[in-house]
Amino acid sequence: MTADLVAGYALRIGDDALIAAQRLAEWSARAPEMEEDIALSNIALDQLGVARSLLSYAGLLAGADDPSAARDEDALAFGRDDHEFRNCLLVELPNAGPAAAPGTPGDFAVTMAKLLFVATYQHLLYERLSASTDDQLAAIAGKARKESAYHRDHATQWTVRLGDGTPYSHDRMQAAVDDLWPYTHELFTDDPLTRGLAADGVGPTPSALREPWLATVDLVLSEATLVRPVDGWAPTGGRDGRHTEHLSYLLAEMQVLHRAHPGASW
Repeated sequence: MTADLVAGYALRIGDDALIAAQRLAEWSARAPEMEEDIALSNIALDQLGVARSLLSYAGLLAGADDPSAARDEDALAFGRDDHEFRNCLLVELPNAGPAAAPGTPGDFAVTMAKLLFVATYQHLLYERLSASTDDQLAAIAGKARKESAYHRDHATQWTVRLGDGTPYSHDRMQAAVDDLWPYTHELFTDDPLTRGLAADGVGPTPSALREPWLATVDLVLSEATLVRPVDGWAPTGGRDGRHTEHLSYLLAEMQVLHRAHPGASW
């Protein structure tokens, strides 16, 4: 096991949290009710906190052999182009859905379905990582798993409320689940990096999380009177830096101030 491999892994899960935070933050002052406005903003802050810890650790490890290669969390968040990000495709999809044009108002059902899928995955991942042979990853995950449990439960309540609500809310929630489902498969795809780290006890193989994830999600969908979509098309590429066009628009907004005033301090 080398520092570079752990750095690459920390970057992946840190990017997941960072981009998820940015998407959730788009609901600030736009959520359907004030209480939900606060809830989504707090969840976004939780995700951002995890992202900061993971990106800081990834940047530190990158400079383990060459101090000049070290990068802080700001440099990693605001100084990389889209092809350098390693987040899964699911978190970068717009709040209005995969096919939405830039600037389309958010769809709350899409956001709740995405939060259910992502938070359930993150909670399982952080639980396994809390026993990692890498002490820093274990410490970060130990705190993050408590927050992700709340995120999962929050999304569960809304999924059930909308799915088992009116015929209109049911149809909207089912459509959101159908649209996002293909993108969930990437969360559980193994590759040489994750297999190598799993062999050293650093983290689980993504495929090992699939069955417990399905067990939890299936229970929620059943209670919400929603149907699990049939597996089929499964887009991938995010872990290798091949993203949808949506990430470019997201980064343009997220990075504009930093890029306009590089090196500025307050």
